[in-house]
Amino acid sequence: MNRTDGSDQRSSSVVLYGGKGGVGKTTCAAAHALALSTRESGAKTLVVSTDPAHSLGDAFEHDLDGEPTAVTDSLFAVEVDPQTGQEVYRSVVEALADEFRDVGLRLEEGDLERLFEAGLIPGGDEVAALEYIARYTSAGYDNVVFDTAPTGHTLRLLDLPEVLDETLGVAGEVQRRVRRTAKTARSMVFGPAAYWGGRDESDDIASLRERIGVVGELIRDPTHTRFRVVLTPERMAIAETERLVSRLDDVSVPVDSLVLNRFFQNDHQCQCDRCQRDAKRHTRRLQDIEDRFAVPTRVVPQFESEVQGLDTLSELGPYLLSERNDRTHRHSP
Repeated sequence: MNRTDGSDQRSSSVVLYGGKGGVGKTTCAAAHALALSTRESGAKTLVVSTDPAHSLGDAFEHDLDGEPTAVTDSLFAVEVDPQTGQEVYRSVVEALADEFRDVGLRLEEGDLERLFEAGLIPGGDEVAALEYIARYTSAGYDNVVFDTAPTGHTLRLLDLPEVLDETLGVAGEVQRRVRRTAKTARSMVFGPAAYWGGRDESDDIASLRERIGVVGELIRDPTHTRFRVVLTPERMAIAETERLVSRLDDVSVPVDSLVLNRFFQNDHQCQCDRCQRDAKRHTRRLQDIEDRFAVPTRVVPQFESEVQGLDTLSELGPYLLSERNDRTHRHSP
């Protein structure tokens, strides 16, 4: 498989797709990324699935893993490995363990495993997602599109930077206190020689805290990041979208637009009872959505065939990019 090394450092344009499970977030994220990669000649685009139940590879009909894989010449895709979150947590525990050993407090392997299992840093999947956001938004891609997990996971993801800032702040303070104790003890025994040839002091905890802080700012910055909520014209999906949009507003994450997916338009003017009923119901739901939400709505029609593979994804993409598909809220200025 072809890989990209991501060595070029520049800021990316970021789009996050969220919403209720089963509404088509993965399909929309994949189609949007494909459209971006073909609209701008030479623009490198990466689409990242942070959903533990990955289906991005199925959408592209392409084998994916935890490293960016080329889908086309300008489009790359990756599925977050949840183990990444555990590795991030392990690095924090091991950094603290090293400091404890410096002052003669030995931690056996069993002690370390118990610390790992205690889960002092919550949300392994969400930590992995944040790590991938930090990694790939500065890895030289022009556009990065994220397919996020269902609403509950997404809300934890958005809350996590603040939680981690506090947790890692405590861990960093413990590390600094133990470090000072070790230096004091060595200087009492060896004098000035205690500072010669010592091991390099690890800043893994501070570095992780800084990266997570940058991600927290990034996902709240409307000049770089857009959050799109996908829903279907069903009551439960609309209700969950209302809760998600309200929560996003509470944490100052700007919502770019809603994506109303699988909207039945009855383009063939079929007169059967089912088509007439579905068209009327979906039209009422669209009206309800436009009345409830003060953000534009992008309408994606219900496709006759399953949206899977590059050909059908390329048909869906224009509905997500075209500004003409924005239905501005009627009460917006």
